[in-house]
Amino acid sequence: GPEGLGKGVRPTQASTIKIHYHGTLADGTVFDSTLGGEPVQFPLAGVIPGWRDGVLKMHEGETAMLGIPPEQGYGAEGTPDGRIPGGSTLIFKIQLLEVLSAGIGGGPKIVGADGWALKKRDDGPGLLGADGKPL
Repeated sequence: GPEGLGKGVRPTQASTIKIHYHGTLADGTVFDSTLGGEPVQFPLAGVIPGWRDGVLKMHEGETAMLGIPPEQGYGAEGTPDGRIPGGSTLIFKIQLLEVLSAGIGGGPKIVGADGWALKKRDDGPGLLGADGKPL
């Protein structure tokens, strides 16, 4: 991660993450990718087990390659739309850009009442006046 190799914020099963990914079948057929577009955000609890387990070992800012056997992916059935046939081994390149919520480790972060990390603004010191407006 940005704090050094193997350091920084890691996601938990309860985390929402922001990522780029590129997914292929074992023969190289691309079935889904965010490369060349915008990264995506979603809860880690809503993905296939092999993907979730691999991302849980990553730190914010890291890139990894994951090989996911069928039993940790879409099983013997594949996906309903047919893009991933039953029994497919999946290969993902994943770049964990940011752990948006429920991360562990890393340096301190200031979070709002909703539990999401506050972002530094470019239009001032980031301080609010008594009226709640930026100074």
